[in-house]
Amino acid sequence: MPSLRAVPPSTGRPYAQEATGERAEAAPAEHYARLVRLAYLVLAPSLGRNRRVLSAHWLAQRALAGGRSADPGGAYADVRLRVLRSALEAGLPLFRFGRPRRAQFPPLVPQVWGLRLFPHSCGADELALEQALGEASGPCRAAHVLRGLEGLGDAEVCRVLDAAGIDDPRAALLEADALTAPYTLLASPEFDPCSLQVRPTDPARRRRRGRTLLAGACALLVCGTLLLMPGDGLGGPSASSAPLYSRNPTAQQALDPDALRRVPGGLWRTSTRRDFTVWPTRGDRTGDTGLLGRALAAWARPGPAVAASATPGTPDGPPMGPPQLLYAGEVGRAAVVLFHDGLRVVRYAEPRNADPSGGAALDFARVDGAGPAAASALVVQRRTGRVRYLTAPWVRDVGVRDLLAPHGKARPLPRDRHGVTDPLTEPETEEGGRADCRSWQALEMRDDTAARLMTDLGELTPVRLTSGAPSAPHDVSGRAERESWARTACLLPAVRSNGVRSVNSWPYAKQRLPEGEGDALWFCTRADTWRGTGSRVLAQFQAPPELSGGTGAPAAVAARAEDSPDCGIRRPRVLAGVLWKSDGGRWYVLAAGSRQFTALTASGGVTGRVAGRLLALPADEGDRPRLDGLLADGSRVGSLR
Repeated sequence: MPSLRAVPPSTGRPYAQEATGERAEAAPAEHYARLVRLAYLVLAPSLGRNRRVLSAHWLAQRALAGGRSADPGGAYADVRLRVLRSALEAGLPLFRFGRPRRAQFPPLVPQVWGLRLFPHSCGADELALEQALGEASGPCRAAHVLRGLEGLGDAEVCRVLDAAGIDDPRAALLEADALTAPYTLLASPEFDPCSLQVRPTDPARRRRRGRTLLAGACALLVCGTLLLMPGDGLGGPSASSAPLYSRNPTAQQALDPDALRRVPGGLWRTSTRRDFTVWPTRGDRTGDTGLLGRALAAWARPGPAVAASATPGTPDGPPMGPPQLLYAGEVGRAAVVLFHDGLRVVRYAEPRNADPSGGAALDFARVDGAGPAAASALVVQRRTGRVRYLTAPWVRDVGVRDLLAPHGKARPLPRDRHGVTDPLTEPETEEGGRADCRSWQALEMRDDTAARLMTDLGELTPVRLTSGAPSAPHDVSGRAERESWARTACLLPAVRSNGVRSVNSWPYAKQRLPEGEGDALWFCTRADTWRGTGSRVLAQFQAPPELSGGTGAPAAVAARAEDSPDCGIRRPRVLAGVLWKSDGGRWYVLAAGSRQFTALTASGGVTGRVAGRLLALPADEGDRPRLDGLLADGSRVGSLR
């Protein structure tokens, strides 16, 4: 491998004897760029290019500021040795009780704010060398650079490494033999910290750091002020502010198991309300103050062993006062506590034997405004794909219905004396309605007024399923509605874990397919949330079952939207389209609008206009036309998106 011979020569080739003292002093400075390159190459690449650039300049400047030899050649060798020693020290690990060296810390100068500096990027060979140097040790990098950049022989390399404090220079040479890249790459602009590119740092990150530092400074100022104030640091007995949370009487009462609100068993029969506030306190550990105290403490101050979760839009702060105790008991291998504070339902679970090594779980779900249907059940346990529910006292019967088997009957789901059901298998599918969605187990709960379908979507509260126009949704009943939900169920993962309160699916159009292949149905499915925002809307195209895989095959999603009023009570309209292929191999653009539309238009690739709210136009595979419709009031709107 040819070495890179370039000025300055090695110390074995000194300058002329007549060099003056001034020439000897200036010789190292003349080769500042070379010294900086040497430092950059020896510094560990793990430091990052920006810090390596700044550190290389700092190490070279420190070395030049040191004492100099009277001999010009010796002056350069001395400075090079100091640069090499500092660069090797910068790569040493920091030990807890060891004395750190200055080179191991970021450089004091030069300092660059708001910019990142790095050499020019070159080719793949330079990148490969950079990676190889990153995997090599510091002594190996030093040996390689002394050989290739300085042109020193192995004996001179060993002498310099020994002077730099390397314990085994020969081992460094042997390791350097494994670096096969040509020495000429060491002179590449890739490794020149004096010819740089400049890029700005991340402005958002700078702002976050600035805000964090400002907030920390304000916190220190406030704490210092409180510590210097007389009394308990709260302004003395005449202060108008309340004590700290842990000493606030209301907060202390909220953490007292004996202060929990307990509802008697028969209140719901005489109350004018049917919601969580009239649920009786149930469970076989309602008198266990240890369990209840741990649950309340975890709610107020969850520690690192508590895995907490909350549905979107649900505050996860401490209770505002003594909450209502809904349930405390053993479910499987866990001890479970359910609270209600008027806004939220909170579930706490720990190992049945209270083993602290098993950790604990804390779940929050928003339930404000819940009526008899929404307050029908809560998830009391979720484990290995199986769910248990605690049902409301007004629920007379609980069954299980497979939504993908619309013609089957519901089977009974047993409950214990506290209202806890036997385990029910969670729906197993993936977003988008994959073919592996073979069943969808839903709860069918009956009270004095109706039978309701509820399904699990991964949260504390099961979701109510309804059918009918947005102005008058009703519980699913009848053969046709169960058949439509059989085609819709496997699309429900698209709204999973979004704080969903109810899902309504209704048919807004029926369309005769081209070439006499039967009738297709257009459905709009809307998932509304407890928080009021974040609703999700799906427009689906249900081809005849014999053309699409059977009565349980998922429908095709024609369009989807989030936070849209379409398909809801505020704007009960929808327009969507699909590209459909007939059995004869011909493609068509099909579109349908709700009854508010009087004409539909397609443009872009496929062009056409029809009066009415159904459109079918010949098309080619891959066409993506734009759809819009004319409303009865003369306004024009686009398709759902």
